[in-house]
Amino acid sequence: MTLTKGESAREGADDEGDMTGGTGDGASGDAYVPSERRLARERYRRVRARRATAVAALSTLVTAAVLYLVVVGAPGWPRTKETFFSAHYAREALPKVLEGLWLNVRLLLICGAAVLVLGMLIAIARTLRGPVFFPLRVLAAAYTDFFRGLPLIINLMIVVLGVPALRLQGVTVDPVLLGGTALTLTYSAYVAEVFRAGIESVHPSQRAAARSLGLTNRQALRYVVLPQAVRRQVPPLLNDLVSLQKDTGLVSIGGAVDAVRAADIIVGRSLNYTPYIVAGLVFVALTIPMTRFTDWVTARMDRQRAQGGSL
Repeated sequence: MTLTKGESAREGADDEGDMTGGTGDGASGDAYVPSERRLARERYRRVRARRATAVAALSTLVTAAVLYLVVVGAPGWPRTKETFFSAHYAREALPKVLEGLWLNVRLLLICGAAVLVLGMLIAIARTLRGPVFFPLRVLAAAYTDFFRGLPLIINLMIVVLGVPALRLQGVTVDPVLLGGTALTLTYSAYVAEVFRAGIESVHPSQRAAARSLGLTNRQALRYVVLPQAVRRQVPPLLNDLVSLQKDTGLVSIGGAVDAVRAADIIVGRSLNYTPYIVAGLVFVALTIPMTRFTDWVTARMDRQRAQGGSL
């Protein structure tokens, strides 16, 4: 609903009258009485909200019904239902998948912490100033370019299968540790770029002001630049954490019995693919809360930015 300039002015006057009691006698202490225009506007908003909710619900039901009829009416649906949606194999797979999921959760927590630390160090190395730090900047840039370009599955195969083949003394051959190392190497490159973008987004005047107050370059970076940079990059960091949570399932290629490998063992024995569906749904159930939390943080920071709040 578009308002003209005159209507906007009249609405402002009506709202001002509402604040003073609706009758214009603000000093008399009369009870608040909203104007007719304000009541009409609120009724219109309620009707529009109810109409939008009804349309959304109806369109959702229609879409779900169409998809159901298309899937169920397919010629191969009975065989697909038996192969991918067997209740018997789902009940058999769920406890083992949940037991393997605990390994994925531990990998997420440990690798997530390691990725944050290593990514921060690489980002700081890339933003160091002065010619003396040129070799360090080159090495950090080469690291990020290499591991961002190398597919994660290939990195996992190289680390998990290649390191044991070297037969190095004192080097572990545990597929869980090697898989976690590969995940950390790849994701630290992505997180390093996120941190670097946050550091470079802080205006140079912030660093200059810190230096004018007597802080050293290291103190200015620690107490002024990094807090602002990290706060601004929280949403993309959480998105990387969600991706890491899903990719922990790839450590199964080295033989680690996680949720995916537990499902794979049952599939190999029964030739029924329902355990894969169970493992996928378990990962989705674990990911959705993290995704919604990321959306909430992003929306909150957008509101702060729109209102001129601190970032």
